[in-house]
Amino acid sequence: MNVQVFGTRKSFDTKKAQRWFKERRIRFQFVDLKEKGMSRGELQSVMRAVGGLEVLLDPKAKDQDTLALVSHLAESQRFDKLLENQQVLREPIVRNGRQATVGYAPETWQTWE
Repeated sequence: MNVQVFGTRKSFDTKKAQRWFKERRIRFQFVDLKEKGMSRGELQSVMRAVGGLEVLLDPKAKDQDTLALVSHLAESQRFDKLLENQQVLREPIVRNGRQATVGYAPETWQTWE
C-alpha cells in the first residue's frame, strides 16, 4: 500500500486521518498543501477517483471569494483555477494508487488494507 495524505497541519480531520493510519501501523506520506500543493496529475487522478471536481471543494473554506469564483467559472477554466488555489480543497485527501478519498473516510480506508 502506498498511501499519501494531503492536507494542512492545522486541519483537524487531517490529524485524525494521520492518527488512524498510525494506529494501524500503515505507512503513509504526509504532504502539506501549504508548503507543496498537488501536481496537475495528482489532482486529476484524485478527481477521477472521487467523481469530479465538485466533491473536492470545501463549502466551509475560509477563502469564500475564491470558492465562489471556482464554482462559477466555465468548466474548462475550473480545474486550472482550483490547481492555483488549493486552499479551497476539502481535507484530507488520501490517495492509495488510483483510489482516493476526500474528507475523513475510515470506512473506505479499511477496504484498502
